[in-house]
Amino acid sequence: MNSSSEPAPPHQALLDALGVHLDPELAVLALTHRSFAHEAGGIPTNERLEFLGDSVLGIIVTDYVFRTNPDAAEGALAKMRAASVSQRSLAIVARRIGLGRYILLGRGEQATGGADKDSILSDTLEALIGAVYVTHGMEPTRAMVERLVGPALALAAKLGAGLDWKTSLQELAAQLGMSAPEYRAEGDGPDHARIFTAWALVDDKTVGRGRGTSKKNAEQGAAADAYQRLSAQASSHPH
Repeated sequence: MNSSSEPAPPHQALLDALGVHLDPELAVLALTHRSFAHEAGGIPTNERLEFLGDSVLGIIVTDYVFRTNPDAAEGALAKMRAASVSQRSLAIVARRIGLGRYILLGRGEQATGGADKDSILSDTLEALIGAVYVTHGMEPTRAMVERLVGPALALAAKLGAGLDWKTSLQELAAQLGMSAPEYRAEGDGPDHARIFTAWALVDDKTVGRGRGTSKKNAEQGAAADAYQRLSAQASSHPH
């Protein structure tokens, strides 16, 4: 880590992708995982910002699903919200903006692929949301969150209560006249910290990728990624 010399903030490209300005010190704090803080002698971590960001994200998403689904019952709204702010959904968003490469991790976490773990990606995204809220207040934060999480929100509303990504992907593939999805998965790392990577294949092409601490979670992540990609392709090239 180049923490001693500071030419241009390495995270500037990330802030550009988010479309926000943050004080450099606050941005670094939002990206500081506890493993890095511990190795650096106990400097502050991003956990307080994550705590705030989690609550801000919750109210923005709750408000969004309430306003955009006027006929949905409370139970359906709760499921939409849960799907949209789940660890898996947030990790997909984080990967889209390349967040993993900017997170400050300790050597142990780096060695076990921490920059691509769903839990670390989603927690760091929440910390960034907290930092944006502290800096800019609710409305700019709302605009950023709706831009980032909007596709997942739209998807949750469309899928309704089921929100089982493997089933949803199978149904979508059938609608599009494609073959039933298949999954390939492999594990990595020691038994006590095994990480699985899964790929979803449709028509013998890889259309989604997911990672998780179990094969099942990795496959669900791959199915979610594939569903979003195929949905986007189908809407941009309607039959």
